[in-house]
Amino acid sequence: MSSTPLPPAPPSSVATAPATARWRWLPAPDSWRYHLLLGAAGMLVLGPLGGVAAAYMNFSLGFFVGGQVLAGILGSAVTVGYGAAGRHGANYIQTAAASVAGMGGMAVIIQAMSWMGLAEPPLWQLIVYMLCIGMYGVGVGMLYTPLLVDRMQLTFPSGLAVANILRALTDPVLLRRSIARLAGGMGLGVLAGVGAARVAWLGAIDLSASTFGAGMIVGARIGLAALVGGLAGWLLTPYFVSIGWLAPGDPYRKITFLIALGMIMGAAAIDVSLLLARAWRERRSTGAPAQLEAKRTAAARSSPSLLWVVPWVLVWGLAVLVAGVVWFGQPLGFQLMAVLLVLVFALVNGISVGMVDQNPISSAFVLTVILMAAMGLHQPHVGLIAATVLLVSTSVASDMQQDRSTGWRLGTDRVVQFGYQVAGIVIGALLAVWLARLFMGAYPVLRLDQTVLPADQQPARWTSAMTYKIVGALRSMTEDRPYQRQAVWIGLAIGLVTEILRKAIRASARWQRFVAMRRAGKVGDFLLDAVILPSPYASSFGGFVNLPAAAWMAAGGVLASLVDHRAKRGDTGDGQSLPEDMTTTSLVGGGLIAGDALAALAIGLIGLAAALGG
Repeated sequence: MSSTPLPPAPPSSVATAPATARWRWLPAPDSWRYHLLLGAAGMLVLGPLGGVAAAYMNFSLGFFVGGQVLAGILGSAVTVGYGAAGRHGANYIQTAAASVAGMGGMAVIIQAMSWMGLAEPPLWQLIVYMLCIGMYGVGVGMLYTPLLVDRMQLTFPSGLAVANILRALTDPVLLRRSIARLAGGMGLGVLAGVGAARVAWLGAIDLSASTFGAGMIVGARIGLAALVGGLAGWLLTPYFVSIGWLAPGDPYRKITFLIALGMIMGAAAIDVSLLLARAWRERRSTGAPAQLEAKRTAAARSSPSLLWVVPWVLVWGLAVLVAGVVWFGQPLGFQLMAVLLVLVFALVNGISVGMVDQNPISSAFVLTVILMAAMGLHQPHVGLIAATVLLVSTSVASDMQQDRSTGWRLGTDRVVQFGYQVAGIVIGALLAVWLARLFMGAYPVLRLDQTVLPADQQPARWTSAMTYKIVGALRSMTEDRPYQRQAVWIGLAIGLVTEILRKAIRASARWQRFVAMRRAGKVGDFLLDAVILPSPYASSFGGFVNLPAAAWMAAGGVLASLVDHRAKRGDTGDGQSLPEDMTTTSLVGGGLIAGDALAALAIGLIGLAAALGG
């Protein structure tokens, strides 16, 4: 499923790393001082820095940049004194920092409460509610790790970028062989990020270095499939208008995001069913018991038992349920519905992040609102408290899976990494509520409900697009729109049928012979995979974004595939090979993502400083 497969034996990346003596003043690895240093760097420095930038970007623009790549770069500066082994410490730092920053960006939830006139609960209740939701999301994300990371082996482009950056920056040998490609990509990413924000014509073409970089990581098959999905939505726009699913002038993604979510769910239903069936057959198999036992023992060593995650999910899910009902007066049924839907969307959005680096959390939020309206809920205030569970938990769970993909590549202890994420959620819950109070206290304009303001009174600086989308969706609950549910069902059918056909064709012996024996077969296989029957996971990306974004993804994928076709993988000219997934294109693509993130962070902090100064 992944165009850039995970390396076959992740622990080997640690075993083969050159030994380097640590700097004497640094605490010994795995000591309490070691974890204190890493935790302080991630949760008290890098995390709050990213959280402030994320909150500012959400309040001012309506989106924020993920913290993994930035925290990975800065975290490696803290652990460089450990040599190649420092990659694990840097990974722990970026895990904690990204959790803090991601929760900080969720401060818009409290802004949405203000817009809707919801009485603000006591501060401690807000913090504990956000904490419970975050902990539940962490557990659900960990629950799906064996499926999405270990079995499906999805690419997780940003996770791969972080892994490459940490390996390069903490290993002198890898650094010498990869720094030019990584630094070149970062430089281009910074220029593109600043240019798209400051140069009108670059902004007009929706230049996105991170999307182009993600395309370079996933390749042409997935990139072109995303473009096919976007072109389909664009071509169908007049039809959607004619049947009343869109108003004239509406972007196609206003309806195609529902179809796209359905497509992912349909394809995931097939894949998860096949994986469960395979696991059942292996469990009941009576042949070669010694070999089966050896396989299970090896799997247990590389992926420790996660049975403890189930009670974690149950306990925190119950805590979310009780907090919503007792503190916020939520109807039990709708609060339970939100808690259960997290199990669906954490899987769906996790697959999307793993395939194309896109986490459609606002789409999951809107679909939840639609489903609740279909179940008879017409009280926006109730919908806000319940759907907040989806927004925060799905975001946290997807971050968890992406972090685990990085740890998989590096051979990092995922249970220790889980601990850092949990600690980050604690600090992040405090930070989210504090940042909401800080910004909304300093700028009362953030409390004005922009969904009811006339055009001439809309604030120019604080557009709060994410809050606008959240509140707008909630206010629409008073009007049930059956065609939105039809769109989800259509997408579900497309995903089911497409995935069944793809698997049936590829399992055909005749098709396999055609692909293996003829040049035309390889071309045909590529066209089938990218254009004719593209993966629903990949083509759905085109339904979530505007057409230019899908085009940038495709352009990056095509360029990377052409370069990889002409170059030997891992050949550095010095007789030494880079790790399998540290190709030139993946390094440059990861650099573009990192550079775009650096540009966004710089723009956010500069804007925040200007706002506070003014």
